[in-house]
Amino acid sequence: MDTGTAQASQSIAPEGTNSRILIVAEHASAKFGGEAILPLHYFRFLREAGFEAWLLVHARTRNELSTVLGSDVSRVFYIEDSFLNIACHRLSRFVPARIADFTLGAISQLHNQLRLRKVAKQLVTILGVTIVHQPIPVSPKLPSFMHGLGAPVVIGPMNGGMDYPPGYRKSGSIEEVAIAILRSTANLMNRMIPGKSKAACLLVANDRTRAALPDSVKSAPVSTLVENGVDLRLFEGADSRATPETTEANIIYVGRLVDFKRVDLLIDACLSLRGREDVKLHIVGDGPLRAQLEARATLLGDKVVFHGRLPQADVATQMARSTALVLPSMRECGGAVVLEAMASGCPVIAAAWGGPLDYLTDECGTLVAPSTPQQFVVELAGAISRLVRSPELAKKHATAARKRVELHFDWRHKTRQILVIYATILKQDEQAGSKTMPDRV
Repeated sequence: MDTGTAQASQSIAPEGTNSRILIVAEHASAKFGGEAILPLHYFRFLREAGFEAWLLVHARTRNELSTVLGSDVSRVFYIEDSFLNIACHRLSRFVPARIADFTLGAISQLHNQLRLRKVAKQLVTILGVTIVHQPIPVSPKLPSFMHGLGAPVVIGPMNGGMDYPPGYRKSGSIEEVAIAILRSTANLMNRMIPGKSKAACLLVANDRTRAALPDSVKSAPVSTLVENGVDLRLFEGADSRATPETTEANIIYVGRLVDFKRVDLLIDACLSLRGREDVKLHIVGDGPLRAQLEARATLLGDKVVFHGRLPQADVATQMARSTALVLPSMRECGGAVVLEAMASGCPVIAAAWGGPLDYLTDECGTLVAPSTPQQFVVELAGAISRLVRSPELAKKHATAARKRVELHFDWRHKTRQILVIYATILKQDEQAGSKTMPDRV
């Protein structure tokens, strides 16, 4: 077994349960942002439900997990950084971000998967694992090495298969051509690395992702389960929201500062509202475009604040003080921040593209069509203005959003859904031959 592996405690499974789950992921972190939080949530909520569960991840999250998991940290196993990990990370600084993700990032991930597979296979035997679950990476194209482990494997929920809206595409750019070539190899790669085709179940977040699965893996059982969820204990509802100290409207953005998030369009929308609405923009997050965005926002003066990355608890506090969260992203497969704002009773305005379409309805949020960048700025400013001028509309959206999250996106509800999938797979194993999976749970 790899060095740096913690010793796992081995207690008896709760009465009436037979799932012993190993969560395998490259990262499990609330600090990393994006998909990295998913394995952490699965592990924590399964343990809270009383199930025997273990977590196998990269050691770069060891310090955080040691702080947040309490006694359950004894159930975490690690692989250490390798020479290839370090080399890919250093080289990625000299390559455009999206190309680096599809090339050097993919190489590093696949290398880690190989090493995770080796340890996972040992743990299945040592711990009596009955289900192996690989929640990330969420890309439907990236292959998986998780097969032949001695226990059924669940992969996902995956989320992807989308591109920029027509008015935002970079047709003919070196970056887009390179990505198109790399995507075209997905079918071959998934034949050579057959984890997904051999999985007991592939989970997809939506029909878009189902359609994006490579042909070589579509023979595997596929079920639909939303990718993201919310811990409702951290993000509280509208009744507990902070009372504004001034009439100034606080607009918040939470996310990475990268090109496809289009924070520049949000800044432009706020600039267009000067003299009409008393709006202050709070930008929470960091990334390669921070300096460029700060320069663009100088015309807003003290009406914009760049907070950098904040702990999740601080993000929840900021949302409770905000008039609205705005997500202008033009390539958002998921968008967990939308659900977090909905849970916080913070009205949401988002581009009507990708993930937000899965979460928001007309009753609980505002979706702005991404026609052209110029028109989007105009309509985004109008949506902000309507919420600022109509507290009644804002309250209506906030109440409906919280209710929708409680019904469909609470992590406790999601844990029950994944347990149904685990139980179905184990029953199939016992019956030896049935391949029927629930299409939706």
